[in-house]
Parts: sequence; structure tokens; C-alpha cells
Amino acid sequence: MKLTNVKTYVVKTDPPNLGGFLWFFLKLETDEGISGWGETAVLFTLYGLEDGYEKMVENIFTAYLKDQNPVDREPLYHTLYSSLTAQHADYLTLGLISAFDIALWDICGKYYNTPVYNLLGGKYRDRVRTYTYLFNSEGKNLLEAVSDWTKNPGALAEVASQRVEEGFTGIKFDPLHQSMLGQLPVPPWEITLAEYDHAEEAIGSIREAIGNKADICIGTHGQITPASAIRLAKRVEKFDPLWLEEPCPPENFKEMGKIARSTSIPIATGERLVTIHDFQKSFEQGACAIAQPDLGSCGGITACKKIAVLAEANYVLMAPHVWGGPIITAAALQIDANIPNFLIQESIYKSRGFFDEIVEEPFEWKDGDLIPPDRPGIGIELNEEKLESCRSTIKKMFG
Repeated sequence: MKLTNVKTYVVKTDPPNLGGFLWFFLKLETDEGISGWGETAVLFTLYGLEDGYEKMVENIFTAYLKDQNPVDREPLYHTLYSSLTAQHADYLTLGLISAFDIALWDICGKYYNTPVYNLLGGKYRDRVRTYTYLFNSEGKNLLEAVSDWTKNPGALAEVASQRVEEGFTGIKFDPLHQSMLGQLPVPPWEITLAEYDHAEEAIGSIREAIGNKADICIGTHGQITPASAIRLAKRVEKFDPLWLEEPCPPENFKEMGKIARSTSIPIATGERLVTIHDFQKSFEQGACAIAQPDLGSCGGITACKKIAVLAEANYVLMAPHVWGGPIITAAALQIDANIPNFLIQESIYKSRGFFDEIVEEPFEWKDGDLIPPDRPGIGIELNEEKLESCRSTIKKMFG
């Protein structure tokens, strides 16, 4: 079997753009008619560069993957890694490698007619526990959906209660008012006393509303200084959150470790880390109790399996990050089903919504859990006619 072609799709999401404004997909094709899907997580890094994504994917495929056997996932991963990063990985390049890697695993699962989790060693669990961000259903755009309304602790607690009643056993939100989008100066920054007060009130309101029925996950998106993070943690420890996520920018492992040692709240990090090397540095500093690799940026399924094994040796639990399209979620489910040190999976609400418009078979979410499919590969197929229409819309808007 040989790889013969690659297609790219940049998809614009519908308001309120949950999972991001744009999703970046690729499809690998073989001479035996088997194809595989991959996705690059972007966190805004490729916005405005849609045409560049297509060219980069095509050039990488031609230079390193064309006519190769997709079954050779490990050597192909290392070929891409060493050739594209010069052994010094970055977020954007690993996002490209991740998409190719996921697609290779998808092809292999279909070739052997089995889910990827069986190729990874078998299924450890039949259900995957999930948590969701607390989105505002009235939000007309992404910023309204995830930020503006959270300034009202009462409304926040009400929505948290609704999600718990639906079955979620974990909910997450960012209690800080500021946003990194277009913000100067860039993070980290000090937060105001009013923000400390708001965070304490908001988290307390949620805990009072949901009791011990669900875990509270606190996100900060790496916006604040280590000193601010330590002060914030002291304010909210009493509410027993499951984690404090990216309490400072994730680039400085030593400072993250300093925060971890200052609080009883477990520190979660990893959505912007790549390969086992970043995670090893984090574990060495005691900076991470809960690892959050994103399958669309950490290096794909190949890298994430290595990260999970490394985490297991350090007694670190896994909670893969998802902010993107359905392929990242599908790939994460394969890892979640397989590894022993899994904790909880991020889900964009119930992994439905706009996902359903472009996938052939929807995800199954039941009583707080996603159910790993028994279909071959990563378990989903995308509707290419719908993808083409979304791509046409992008050309009109950004072309």
C-alpha cells in the first residue's frame, strides 16, 4: 500500500464558533482506495493563513510521504519530526505533523479493519468521562459564548447546574475577565483585586449550586504571573477544584512547578506543549499533575501514546485537550479508550452541534460519557460535499 495524494479542507464554523472559527483538516489517500483523516489544532495561529496551510500540507506530503507505506507510522512520524523541526519542536510544526499522523493511524485501522485503540494495545474502558466548558447558549459569537456572561456568578452557577443535571461530572470556565485576543501587553500580567474577588465568588457560586455532583476545573489560559496564580489559588482552594489549568504561560516549566508546590490544587497543563520532551521537562519540575496534550498539536496519536506512558511513570493523569473539530475528538477517544492513566476528556458540550453537519455518523454522548465507537480507524468519516461548501464560504470571506 502506498500514499498517493493529500487533500486539505479549511472549514469555517457557524456562530458561536465553538471549537474555533476555523478548522484545518487533511485527507490522505492510498493506491488501495483507503483514506485517512487528520486535523491540525491552531489556537488562532493559522488564522489568515488558510492558503498557506494548503501549500504547506501539499509540500510536506510530496517531500516526505508520497509513495510511502502508511503502515510505517513510527518511522514516518520520526521522518517528519526530524526533517521539519531540526529536533527542536514548535507548536505550529507539530500541528502539521499531528494531522498527518492521525490520518496515518486512521488508514491503518481501516486497513486492518479495527479501531485504532486495538492497534495501541486494546480497549481499557468502554466509556470515556467528559467535561465541558460553560458556554453561554445566548452568545452570538465565540467571545460572548465563553467570556462576557461569566461576569455574572449567579448565571454561571445556573448554567453549571444545567450541565450537571444533563450528566456532566466535570465543568470548566475561566473566571478572569481579561482575554489574550489582541491584548497588549502580552501575558503574563497581574490581575486586579476585583478579579480575585470575582473569581472567588464565581467558583463559590458554582460549588454551592452543584455540591459534590461534579468537579470544577479552573482555566486561566496562561494569562497571569506566577505570583498572581499563587494568590488566586489561595483564594479558591477551599472550593476543592479538580485543577488549576495553565496558571502561568506554559513555556516556563520551573515557574509552573513553583506554583504547583504552593497549592493543594492539582496543576493541569499541556494543550500548548508538544512531544514527550516538553512533557518530560514539565514532569521533572513537578509542574503537572494532569497532562492535557491536544491530539491536533502534540504530535498526533504516536506522540500522545508516548506522552501517556511517560505520564504513567510519573503518576500523572491524562485529560486530553480539545478545541477544534471532530477529528481531534475522535483521535483523543482512541487514546482515552486505551490508556490506564486516563482521567477525563474535554468535550465541546456533547461533541455534537456543528460536528453533526460534517460527520457521517455523530458521536455518542450518554450520561456524561463519550462512547468509543467500534468502527475501524479513528471511527469517523467527514462529509466532503459539506466541507467543500464550507471552504467556498471561506474563499468569499477571506479570499
